[in-house]
Amino acid sequence: MHEIWIEQCDAAQAIRLRYGVKAAFDYVVAEKLLNFADAAGRYPQFRRELPRFVSRVREMFTPLEIHTHITRLERERSDIGADIEDDRLIREGSATATERTRQFATIKELLTAPVLGTS
Repeated sequence: MHEIWIEQCDAAQAIRLRYGVKAAFDYVVAEKLLNFADAAGRYPQFRRELPRFVSRVREMFTPLEIHTHITRLERERSDIGADIEDDRLIREGSATATERTRQFATIKELLTAPVLGTS
C-alpha cells in the first residue's frame, strides 16, 4: 500500500511544478488522500499506511498552504454542497454522505494539527 501513496505524492510534486500549489493540493488531498482515508475505513492495510501518507503530505506543503487550501476546499464544499448533497443522498444514501464529511473533517484535523502524535 505504501507504493500507492508514494507514487501519488511524487505525481503531486510534478503537478506542483507544472500547474502550481492549488492543483497539487487538490490532486493529492482532495482526491487521493480522501480516497485513501475511505479505503482505510474498510481495509487494515490502508489504515496502517494512512499516518505515513498524512505525514508525507504535511511535508509537501507549508502550514500556510495547507490552511489556505483546506479552507478553500471547505468553502467550495459548502458552496456547492446543497446541490450536490441532494444528488449524493439519492445515489449514495445519507450514511455515505455523512461518512465523506467526517473523513474530510478528520483529514483536515490531521493536516492542520500543530504536531502529529504517536500511539
